Amino acid sequence: MTVLFVVLRVLGNPVYALISVGATDAEVAAAAARLGVDRPLYEQFADYILQLLRLDLGTSFTSNLPVGDEILRRMNVTVPLTLLAFALSVAIALPVGFIAAWRSRTWYGTAFSAFAQLGVAVPAFWVGIILIAVLALNARILPAGGFPRSDWADPAAALTSLTLPVVTIALVAGSDLARYVRSATLDVLGQQYMRAARAYGQSFSTALWRHGLRNGVVPVISILAIQLSTTFVGAVIVERVFALPGLGDMLLVAIKEQDFPSVQGIVLFSTALVLSLGFAADVVQRILDPRLRRSLHVDSAGQPA
Repeated sequence: MTVLFVVLRVLGNPVYALISVGATDAEVAAAAARLGVDRPLYEQFADYILQLLRLDLGTSFTSNLPVGDEILRRMNVTVPLTLLAFALSVAIALPVGFIAAWRSRTWYGTAFSAFAQLGVAVPAFWVGIILIAVLALNARILPAGGFPRSDWADPAAALTSLTLPVVTIALVAGSDLARYVRSATLDVLGQQYMRAARAYGQSFSTALWRHGLRNGVVPVISILAIQLSTTFVGAVIVERVFALPGLGDMLLVAIKEQDFPSVQGIVLFSTALVLSLGFAADVVQRILDPRLRRSLHVDSAGQPA
């Protein structure tokens, strides 16, 4: 928060984004006074901290609207896009990662692993441009971008407009997640308890379900939280490609116009969301893995009791 506050004011001056070319010194001074950026930095920072303590993200320099209300309005697009893309990426990553590990010595297992590596290397905006060219401009199956003016009053139209962005994000995020699923699956398949279960006569699927699943899902949980955060950030970027009126559009316009309160509000909100997801992942890991809940007692000699 502090670094963002200082960096924004070092790199730019919002006054010049609001005044016309050839403005007089008096007009520049009046605009600076109206925005409050003519005061010393420590006074501006103190006011910013007091605003945050009141859960107030400030007022936009350009639209004069409360930043918090505008973020909530834009989340009507960003949240559904993030959740749908995340769900689709998990649906892609689980079978791809599992097959890539289970059949790692077959040609299709290698192909799945190569697909995951390729997906990680490809930028999300490039995937979006390719999908627009193929499915929107050539095949004319889906719209190339935009969002209904009626918002979610027409769910079918809203979901149709989100289809290409969701697929774009899911392909890239699912490829990254598939690598972690593959790694976790390989680790489980090589464990001694899996071999012991098979030696006692259990089938592969039974041994995997009873012993491997719970051990393999624990490290993946933390990755899922990171992946959800990454999906949210990816949604903010992809929104610009598809001209969606979400947080991404709001952030880029705010950066262009040097709208300090909007940039600070969006970044602070995003950071809080990422930290909350990480905390939730830690809680779920402790619920699933009893080893994380077990306290370690030591005796007087320093040995575990």
